[in-house]
Amino acid sequence: MEKKKDIKSMTLPQLTEELTALGEKPFRAKQMYQWMHQKLADGFGAMTNLPGRLREECAQRYSYTALKPVRVRESAIDGTKKFLFELADGNVVESVWMRYKHGNSVCISSQVGCRMGCRFCASTLGGLERSLWPSEMLDQVYAVQKMTGERISNVVVMGIGEPLDNYGNLLTFLGILTDENGLHISQRSVTVSTCGIVPEMRRLAEEKLQITLALSLHGTTDDKRRRLMPIANQYSIDDLMKACAYYFKQTGRRITFEYSLVGGVNDTDEDAEQLAALARPLSCHVNLIPVNPVRERKYVSPPGERVRAFQAKLERHKVNATVRREMGRDIEGACGQLRRELLGG
Repeated sequence: MEKKKDIKSMTLPQLTEELTALGEKPFRAKQMYQWMHQKLADGFGAMTNLPGRLREECAQRYSYTALKPVRVRESAIDGTKKFLFELADGNVVESVWMRYKHGNSVCISSQVGCRMGCRFCASTLGGLERSLWPSEMLDQVYAVQKMTGERISNVVVMGIGEPLDNYGNLLTFLGILTDENGLHISQRSVTVSTCGIVPEMRRLAEEKLQITLALSLHGTTDDKRRRLMPIANQYSIDDLMKACAYYFKQTGRRITFEYSLVGGVNDTDEDAEQLAALARPLSCHVNLIPVNPVRERKYVSPPGERVRAFQAKLERHKVNATVRREMGRDIEGACGQLRRELLGG
């Protein structure tokens, strides 16, 4: 049996071409696109200004992604909500909704599992199952917005998976998410995280998007980074810094360095000095993340005073550094933890 086309992953030009081939007028494609990406319809049946015969034909021809939560947890500390969504094939992914003063943010997954193998991350423990389609990334945002009843103003692709390992689908997702005929979230309100796949960082730079690129650095020397992140065996810190400089030159967008502080591993004064030396020439913002404990790993976060001292040292070197506010620790807020729990990990 032929696999149905995924209609929610189509851009507006693709959808227009698809529906005109069925004998429809182009304006029908725009109506349907807005139902999917602006009004967040649960299915073709909800598209009340489209002819019934068209809705029936589309239901037969196309798959329609509409994620359903299998678990939802809410933090008693800060109201953060964590969603575990089941996909059509039975796989599950996580999304996290966070409320900030500047608006609501949702962190979404880009893959089922991950093959990058970072030592402190629960997402990678079972390896990579598959990459997500654009519709499956989009619908995490849509489902969370519908369930919370509050507009999403910031989207972070920093959940399960390595976004640049799903490059084509990521690019389509970004295009639809920021399209004026959809939710029209500003590119500047979107952050994409990467562990540092250098060729794809350079490729993304050439798209000249206005998104924020966040590099998961986590180590200031090649040796330390290799101990925490297998990707460092392929690309050196020198390679990474050149790619970051290229990204900044092409887009004018400041890179963020994500730096997970692991007690006794990468939290010394010397580490802070080396991190400042990497960040300062690129005018990078540094986001310090006291590592979330993961049952299967031995890593722990440093004491609060060590975190503050590390931040202060960066700031003395004129590097803008913030400590990420812990959100949802009481509901296993770190990437991949809830999924592991459901799968019996």
